[in-house]
Amino acid sequence: MGHSCADANGGATIVELRPWRPTRLCGIDKAHKKAREKTAMRPLIVGWGHTKFGRHDALSVEDLIHMAAREALDDAGIDADEVDAVWLGHFNSGLVPDGFCSSMVLGIDPALRFKPATRVENACASGSAALYAAVDAIQSGRVRVALVVGAEKMSGLDTAGVTRALGGASYQREEAGLSFPDIFARFAKAYGERYGDPTEAMAHIAVKNHENALGNPLAQMHRALTLDFCRTVSEKNPMISHPLKVSDCSLISDGAAAIVLVADDMAGAFKKAVGFRALSHVSDLLPLSAKDLPAFEGPARAIAQAYAAGGVSVEDLSLAEVHDCFTIAELLTVEALGLAAPGEGRAAVIDGATRRGGALPINLSGGLKAKGHPVGATGVSMHVIAARQLLGQAGDMQLPGAHLAMCVNMGGGAVATYASILEAVK
Repeated sequence: MGHSCADANGGATIVELRPWRPTRLCGIDKAHKKAREKTAMRPLIVGWGHTKFGRHDALSVEDLIHMAAREALDDAGIDADEVDAVWLGHFNSGLVPDGFCSSMVLGIDPALRFKPATRVENACASGSAALYAAVDAIQSGRVRVALVVGAEKMSGLDTAGVTRALGGASYQREEAGLSFPDIFARFAKAYGERYGDPTEAMAHIAVKNHENALGNPLAQMHRALTLDFCRTVSEKNPMISHPLKVSDCSLISDGAAAIVLVADDMAGAFKKAVGFRALSHVSDLLPLSAKDLPAFEGPARAIAQAYAAGGVSVEDLSLAEVHDCFTIAELLTVEALGLAAPGEGRAAVIDGATRRGGALPINLSGGLKAKGHPVGATGVSMHVIAARQLLGQAGDMQLPGAHLAMCVNMGGGAVATYASILEAVK
C-alpha cells in the first residue's frame, strides 16, 4: 500500500506504508529476553522538583536547573553522593549560548562532582528522552540512582528568535523557513480536508486547558479564556498561521523539572514511589511530505505499544498529560489514544470527554497551552504532574481516585513520541 504526497518541488513522493507488527524473536532472543526480565530492575520515581513555568528574566538556565534538581533530591530525601548518574533534557538550538549544559547539574552539590552527566536532545521530547535514558540505565543494572532534569530558557530571545530556534526541529531540506505554527497548521488543514473543520474543537481545547491551569500554581498562564474569544480572530487573538490563532499556540516559557529514579529493590527506603506500567518510544520520518498527517501515525503507534506492554486500554486510564503544543495536536492525540475514532475526536472534545469528569480528563495541569512549554522541561514536567496525581498530591489539580496516568510527549511534527503509563507503587 502506498501513500502519494507532494514534495517540495511539486512532484510526488511515494511512501510505502506497512502495517506495524510486533518484533519476532528467534529462540536465542527469547531466552535472552527472559533472562533480562528476571534480572532487570524496575525504575521508580521517588522524588521530584518543578519550578514555576513562565518568564524568569532574573534566572539563567543554570539557575533553573539547580532549583529543580535541588528540590527533587530534597523531596526524595536522598543525599547527592548517592546519585550514580545524571541526565539533562535540553533542546537549546540557540535559545541560550550555553551549548554544553550537562555538568551544570553538578553545581548543586560538591558530592555530584565527577558523577557522569549526559545531555539528551530530541526536540520538544528532550525531557522524556533524558528520562528514558535513565530508565534504561537502571533496568540494565548499571545505575541504581538517577537524577533527571529537563530545562529550557526561552525568554532570552524575542519571538522571532524563538521561532527561528524552534524551527531547527523541522526538516530543513523541505521545511526551512516554516515556523512550527506553520507546521501544525498543515496538520490542521489536512485534518479539515479529510474530516471537516477542526477549529471549533480546537477552541474547546484552549478553553479547557486554560481553565485547568487555574488550579496549577506552577502554570505560566492563569487566565480563563472564553469560547467566543478562542473561536474569533481579533486584535488580541490574531491569526498566526491559518487556521491557528494565538489561542491555539503554546507559550514561550522558562522553567525546569526534575525526577529522582531508583531501582525497585530500594523502594523501602523512600516514603513514596511511582512506577512505569509501560514505556514506548517511536520515531517517525522527519519530512512532513513523507507522512499522512491526519493519521498521526507515530503517536498512535507509541500509544498502542504502551497499551500492549501495559496490558491496558484507554478505558483503564484515569487521566492523560499530552503534548498540546498546538490545540490541533491535542485533538489528534485524542484520536491516537483511542478515545475517539479518526475524524470523531471533534465531537468527543466538544461533548466534554476530555474535561474533568469526562471519559478521560486530559491536561489537568493546563497542558503546554497554559502551563507553559519550556521545551526541554516538558517531558519531565508531564511525569512529575502524573506522579503527583497518582499519589494524591496534585492539590487543586487533583483527580479523585486516579490510578493510571498516560504521558504523551512529542518532538517535532509528530516525529519522536514517548508514551508512558504510570501507576502508584507506594
